[in-house]
Amino acid sequence: MMYSVSTDLYLEVASRLRSAIGVGSYYSGTLLFEFGELECRLTASVLVYRERVRYPEGDRDEISDLVPVWWEFHTTDSTGEILNDFSFSELRSHF
Repeated sequence: MMYSVSTDLYLEVASRLRSAIGVGSYYSGTLLFEFGELECRLTASVLVYRERVRYPEGDRDEISDLVPVWWEFHTTDSTGEILNDFSFSELRSHF
């Protein structure tokens, strides 16, 4: 059985990864969280590229790209690990 990663799950991973990265230019760590009936785990080392974006309230450096050095994404339910079709390229499109 292959678990198809939904847009909602990609958005959840992107949100959690964005928070974990903070203002850094490199991230290495593990995100572990529940998503519905699944336990999800992203372990990654990522280079973070930023660009300065101008807003009326001031300038901000926002993430413009993520380049994975290494990553793994696991999905597990009560029966054990489930293979999934997670794509880091797809995750990048949600940043």
